[in-house]
Amino acid sequence: MAIRNPGTWTWDSLRDSVHSVGSATPADYWGQAKAADAPIIVRKIGIQDIRDALSAGLADFAAIRTDVIFVCIIYPVLGIVMACLAFGGMPHMLLPLISGFALVGPLAAIGINEMSRRREQGLHVSWFDALTIVRSPAIGAIALLGLLLVGIFLVWQAVAIGLYDATLGPAYPTTLPSLIRVVFTTSGGWALLILGLGIGFLFAVVVLAITVVSFPILLDRNVTARQAISTSVRATMTNPGPIAIWGLVIAVGLILGCIPIFIGLAVVMPVLGHATWHLYRRLVA
Repeated sequence: MAIRNPGTWTWDSLRDSVHSVGSATPADYWGQAKAADAPIIVRKIGIQDIRDALSAGLADFAAIRTDVIFVCIIYPVLGIVMACLAFGGMPHMLLPLISGFALVGPLAAIGINEMSRRREQGLHVSWFDALTIVRSPAIGAIALLGLLLVGIFLVWQAVAIGLYDATLGPAYPTTLPSLIRVVFTTSGGWALLILGLGIGFLFAVVVLAITVVSFPILLDRNVTARQAISTSVRATMTNPGPIAIWGLVIAVGLILGCIPIFIGLAVVMPVLGHATWHLYRRLVA
C-alpha cells in the first residue's frame, strides 16, 4: 500500500468535501423519520438538564479528545492573533474582538455538534467528520444562519468603534497599559465600560436566543433557517432561567479558556460544542 503525502491527502480530502456540498438526501442524512415534516416540540428543562448536557459533553470530549483538539486548535490561534493586534497598536479592539468571537461561537462549534451527532448514532468519529456537515441537505440554511452571525459580529465591531469614538476618541491608545489607564481613570473611560458592557450584553442575549438550538436542529431535522431560529427563540422563552444559566456557563467557560494565553479554548470550545448538542436533545423533541 502506498503512503500518501499528508499535504496531498488533506488537499484531496478537502476537494472531495467541496464537491460533496449538499450531496446527501434528507433520507440519507436525517433518516426517514427525520425527513418527514414532524411537529417540533419544545420541552421545559431545569438546571439538572444543563448539568447532564455538560456531563455528556465532557464524555464526548473524553472519547474523541485527540481528534476534537486537532479541529479546535484554530481557536487559541485566533485568540493569539487577536492578542497580537492588541499589543501591536490596536489594544482598543481586543475586548470587542474577543467578545465578538463569542457571538460567532455557535457557527464555529457546528462541526463539534456534528461529531456528537455521529457518536450518538454509534458511528465512527474522527476529526474529518467535523467537515461532513457540507454534505447535509441543510447546508444552505446553515450557511444563511452563519452569515447572519457574521453580520451581527460586524455590527458589534462597528458599534464598539463608535462607542470608543464617542467616549474616548478620536485618538487611540497604542499600548494595552495606556488603554487600561484611560478606561479606569477617566469619566469617558467609565462611560465606555458601562455602555460597552450593556450593549454587548444585549448582543449576546440576541445571539443566545437565536442559536441555542438552531444549528443542532439544522443538523438533525428537515427545517428551514427561519424554523430553526423560531424554535430556538421558543426554547429560550419557554426556559428563560435555564437558558440564562447556560449563557452564563458559556461566558465563564470562554473567559477561563482565554486566561492561559487562549490555549484553554482548545478544550473549552469542544466541551461546549458537544454539550450544546446534548442540551438540544433535552430541549427539542
